[in-house]
Amino acid sequence: MAERPAGESSPRDPQAYARLLKDVHDAVLSGVPAPRSPRSIVSASWNRSLAAHVDPDTGVAPLVYDSGEVNGLRDEHPLAPVLPILRQTLVSIADDAEHMMIVTDAAGHILWREGAAGVLRRADGVMLAEGTRWSEDVIGTNAMGTTLATGEPVQIYSAEHLVRTYHGWTCAAAPVRDPETGALLGSIDVSGPLRTVHPAMLALVTAAAQLAEGQLRARLAMRDERLRAANMTHLEALRGAPGALLSAKGRVLAAESCGDLPSTVDIRPGGGAVTLPDGRLGTVEPLSEGYLLRLRNRGASRRPRLALEFLTDGPPSTTVDGREVPFTLRHAEILTLLALNPGGLSAERLALLLYGESGNPVTVRAEIHRLRTRLGSDIVQTRPYRLSAEVDADFLRVRAALKRGDVAAAADAFRGPLLAESESPAVREEREAVTASVRRVVLGSGDASALWSYWETPCGADDLEIVDALCRVLPDGDPRRAVAFTHRNRLDR
Repeated sequence: MAERPAGESSPRDPQAYARLLKDVHDAVLSGVPAPRSPRSIVSASWNRSLAAHVDPDTGVAPLVYDSGEVNGLRDEHPLAPVLPILRQTLVSIADDAEHMMIVTDAAGHILWREGAAGVLRRADGVMLAEGTRWSEDVIGTNAMGTTLATGEPVQIYSAEHLVRTYHGWTCAAAPVRDPETGALLGSIDVSGPLRTVHPAMLALVTAAAQLAEGQLRARLAMRDERLRAANMTHLEALRGAPGALLSAKGRVLAAESCGDLPSTVDIRPGGGAVTLPDGRLGTVEPLSEGYLLRLRNRGASRRPRLALEFLTDGPPSTTVDGREVPFTLRHAEILTLLALNPGGLSAERLALLLYGESGNPVTVRAEIHRLRTRLGSDIVQTRPYRLSAEVDADFLRVRAALKRGDVAAAADAFRGPLLAESESPAVREEREAVTASVRRVVLGSGDASALWSYWETPCGADDLEIVDALCRVLPDGDPRRAVAFTHRNRLDR
């Protein structure tokens, strides 16, 4: 078994291994010294189960739903669509290994059970059947209940089960989560007699759970696209006013004039008023499927405007609502990285971007504290660190112009290297990327005005290729042509 501690009996000798675990089980429950300690995950599960008054000698899984009720639960359960892929992945292997596949809901109720006929008959004798509940609080330590309690894949072998009735069984289970909310949907389990245990079963069940989650993500993406297509007219009807389309659980699917939005808006069933994390107010209106978020212009207008002019070989400048704010180079670097990452950065990530591998999150937290004192806590927010102002940064304007192929706008906004004195790894990388991108598109454009704008920057002044291009494209009679040729001769000399 993949999880066993070094030195214990090998599962290749399942009977000897089971005897060891039985001795451990009996000793621990009797309060006498044991041959060794149970695994930590098993010990913690035993403690939870005993605290719930599960009897190791007489415990039995309760039957909660009859067959008709189980069929109804199956039809409504989110894991129903992935049953075919689970059958394809697990059932044939379970048959060959004299095991069975089990799928539960998040509360531990068995909804599906398929596998070898002989194992199914034996399982019926211990209530390992559809409609029974296998959470830890009612039947003690078992793979299904323990994986739902911990949220982690687990294998429970023989006498690691708290209830003695199941010491002749081994089981491996993994949780499945909702890709939209992260909530547990249920567990996937493979169970069988002790003598048929296989060391790869836990890895197989874990892979099957991941495959099921992948299928659910693909279905979610298709549903999102359908919802966007069906409801985009509601967003367009806002005529440029700030708003967004939300899924039924509040995820943002499309937005208009909203600035930065969280990935999910905390909504109440039926909609109503909402307050975003940055303080903006809005109203959520239910649609046939999903919601329409309307943001109030009044709230949006209260956001301060942060202007960053960092593309220069001279002193960079920062203004808040037109008021110039003094700042250090390190603060400029932090503002640059936060502007480039509107979703926010953790202290650890920001330290890595600022300083490289030697970065210290403690240093970053201190710098952020000083920056918030200078700019205001309404502009630089925490958890994660992010900008809540309306940001107007020259390097973002250049990026946007390059993205839409507007060479003239990119050349006009580019006035020099991004924070030329910065040695921050991430800022240096961005500086080189922006400069190279602007140079490439300007040269490729053959546009005299764009070439001249770039030549006037510190990056282009002595760039022979730029000057040669100017000499070619500037027409006779243009006074700039003589300047370009004079400078070209100076570079030759």
